[in-house]
Amino acid sequence: MAKNKAFPTAAAFLPKERTLPTLQHASKFCQGCDLYLRATQTVFGEGTKNAKVMLVGEQPGDKEDVEGRPFVGPAGRILDEALAAAGIARSDVYVTNAVKHFSWTPDERGKRRIHKKPRYSEIQACRPWLDAEIEAVHPEVIICMGATAAQALLGKEFSVSRQRGTAVPSDLAPFVMATVHPSSILRAREDRHEQMQAFIRDLIVAAKQIHKLRRAA
Repeated sequence: MAKNKAFPTAAAFLPKERTLPTLQHASKFCQGCDLYLRATQTVFGEGTKNAKVMLVGEQPGDKEDVEGRPFVGPAGRILDEALAAAGIARSDVYVTNAVKHFSWTPDERGKRRIHKKPRYSEIQACRPWLDAEIEAVHPEVIICMGATAAQALLGKEFSVSRQRGTAVPSDLAPFVMATVHPSSILRAREDRHEQMQAFIRDLIVAAKQIHKLRRAA
């Protein structure tokens, strides 16, 4: 895939008026990195501007790429189940990804599209969209799900395994934390239940923080 030299970041594609509707519309035309060349469409974030919590994943998957909506595949079902168990209302949540286009490679037979982790340059190229979403939503809580999202927002040295479920000092929101990506639970075989319970516990930490911030308001 040829390197996109004309637009090394998405910054040139952001609209002057940065509301969620204008951002979503403008993102459809983004060519800030080369991932758009092979993706079906841009998959922008979803939720209301009044959402208290922003959940940030890595990138859209195959199903999300086809439907044009984030977290509608198997990982999305895990996320919905965990949010319900943690007592976080779906209406309080805005979901998005660090990268807005599906990065993939064909399987050996060329019949399936296999997830491919986006390069750091692609994550950085897409960062203006994520920053604009944070500015438009102004969430009280940001939860980075998985290493890609955490390192995109909290630095390349951040370790989810060492720092998951705990507050991270950040100017992005009053409370910022990281946890695993729900897709990691899908990949688990022997200890899937335990991993799901750990994921829920992390989300409960965020739920308690939401209540604390509301009482202080």
